[in-house]
Amino acid sequence: MVDLLNALNQLDTALFIFFNVHLANPVFDVIMPFVTDKHTWYPVWLAIIVLLSWKGGSKGRWVVIIAIVAVGTADLGVNRILKPFFQRVRPCNVVENAHLLLGKKSSFSMPSSHAANFFTLAMVFSYFYRKYQLIFWFLAALVAYSRIAVGVHYPFDVLLGALVGVAIAWSWIELFKRLLASKKYPWLK
Repeated sequence: MVDLLNALNQLDTALFIFFNVHLANPVFDVIMPFVTDKHTWYPVWLAIIVLLSWKGGSKGRWVVIIAIVAVGTADLGVNRILKPFFQRVRPCNVVENAHLLLGKKSSFSMPSSHAANFFTLAMVFSYFYRKYQLIFWFLAALVAYSRIAVGVHYPFDVLLGALVGVAIAWSWIELFKRLLASKKYPWLK
């Protein structure tokens, strides 16, 4: 088992070096810190919440509630349970010659809460607004990739974060479907 974990860690480090060092370029150096900054997304999410609450009818309001509950659960689960459990040191603190765009961070790395939160949102919004799902999944993947590009997460950190986010979102969607099961909400199928 130890050999398997060592092999996975070596693979993850090699993938990190490929994405973080070999694919680094001046365009990413400008774009990725902006993409990865949570403050960049606050106005976007606020606009979506206001728009769905105001113009989305009961469906929009329920989607906002589901998204908030799911992201809250994902964020707490990752930061309070999973990161302390794995206690993985961030690559910016251990990989020599890493391309660091944000400096070093001292918190644990696995899983990525950015990836978990954005994939939670992508799952919720894609489920209810399938017409725009490519946009939601693209944005989630972009933010997840940005965490590697700026040097604060390994690829497996963002992969696990994405899987956790999708699983938590799916669980909340299913729970709300059962709680709200009636002909009053035909959009909740």
